[in-house]
Amino acid sequence: MIRVGVLGATGYAGIELIRILSMHKNAKIMFASSQTYAGKKLAEVYKNLQNIVDLTCEEVDVEKVAKSCDVVFTALPHGASKQIVPALYEAGIKVIDLSGDFRYKDQAVYEAWYGQEHSAPALLKKSVYGLPELHRDEIANTSLVGNPGCYTTCSILGLAPLAKNQWIDMDSIIVDAKSGVSGGGRTTSLGFSYAETDETMKAYKVATHRHTSEIEQEIGLLAGQEVKLSFTPHLVPLKRGIFATIYAKLTADMDTKELVNAYKAFYKNEFFIRVHDEGSMPELKYVNGSNFVDIGLCVDKRLNRVVICSCLDNLIKGAAGQAVQNMSILFGLDEKTGLNMPGFYL
Repeated sequence: MIRVGVLGATGYAGIELIRILSMHKNAKIMFASSQTYAGKKLAEVYKNLQNIVDLTCEEVDVEKVAKSCDVVFTALPHGASKQIVPALYEAGIKVIDLSGDFRYKDQAVYEAWYGQEHSAPALLKKSVYGLPELHRDEIANTSLVGNPGCYTTCSILGLAPLAKNQWIDMDSIIVDAKSGVSGGGRTTSLGFSYAETDETMKAYKVATHRHTSEIEQEIGLLAGQEVKLSFTPHLVPLKRGIFATIYAKLTADMDTKELVNAYKAFYKNEFFIRVHDEGSMPELKYVNGSNFVDIGLCVDKRLNRVVICSCLDNLIKGAAGQAVQNMSILFGLDEKTGLNMPGFYL
């Protein structure tokens, strides 16, 4: 049985981790931290856990965690993780970090986009980007995983076959992405209140969103060259879900059927990637509540452009579910364990 700790257990990603892990046959939750709710039972904070999870939130105690856990999920804010992860890593614990602190190969890129100095740059060289479909072998041989976020997972997996095979002009990529409100975390900020988000849609952090650099890093690695792309996120009045519409100019003479078949071949061994048949496009209701990524595409022959639609649940494949998938890889388990479930649909 894998002994698990969750730091930041009462945020949306953290509580999804608790929910999924509570159903994982190979995991036992030993420790859950919360700065806001220390001393309270998790089932008091989230009453859906009553009769399911009997844990009390605690302050972070690295020594206690080191003695009681085999793996720790750090579902902490960006910047906070890099203060705690080094001590956990040095204690010999496997760490899966859900913040952006250990996703980058280049310290300078992190510091430029996050606007702060990285206090543990040596660990950036040891951490592995936790996208199983692209880095499975590396994940299996590390002790520190930088778990990707929702926008990045959705965008990278939508583009990966094209970038790997260099079937597109790498300077032509545009990612137009939509996120449900839970993507902003559990916050009382006015901008995420019901009256501010219902019946509207807005773009934000246009040309400046930090996930741009993360997508560029991974697509650049696939393509074997530096990549710069346009990424525009939007907030839409949904609780959960990420939907990315991606545009790029084709350099290969391929039609929709050929590209669909190429995507299916690229992802043929990936259970959690579902490529739609020609003429079919994904919807959020197919993936929300699951660890699946659904991808559909169409070639616009008139413009010699490919349009890819990619979607996932931001709290599961975009956060907690992918983290649990990474845990299974770290411990040599079937990746589907605890995650083999369909979406909500309704």
